[in-house]
Amino acid sequence: MKIWIDADACPRAIKDVVIRAAERLKIPTTFVANSFQQLPRSAVLSFVQVPKGFDVADSYVLAHCEEGDVVVTQDIPLAAELVAKKVHALNPRGEHYTESNIRERLNMRDFMDSMRGAGMATGGPPPFNEQDVKLFANSFDRLLTKLTRP
Repeated sequence: MKIWIDADACPRAIKDVVIRAAERLKIPTTFVANSFQQLPRSAVLSFVQVPKGFDVADSYVLAHCEEGDVVVTQDIPLAAELVAKKVHALNPRGEHYTESNIRERLNMRDFMDSMRGAGMATGGPPPFNEQDVKLFANSFDRLLTKLTRP
């Protein structure tokens, strides 16, 4: 099992949670982004810088992750492809995307996108806060505990 981080839009606090867990459990973890990401020196952490462009980091993660890996991403279309590939996808607010909820998330995303395209003000998600970090940390810990148990 490996952990992959879609790192360009991932909040720093979430990256820190992942780094601590990866170090503690000795799980190889790769951060993928089109902008440089500073990581602590570690035998389990790595960084891949991809060229700038639409969905380049997403494509890299999708091409290199394997069944049973864990990916942290905010990108719902990427999450849908990961779920189909039997990869565990989690967003930075701690929601675990599954076969039972990904279709609903995609439909809502598409609906909101068409509303914005029609000029309707839809707002966005609430600002990221400490409660979100706690929700993510708890969800991430539960998932890793489940996956690393013999």
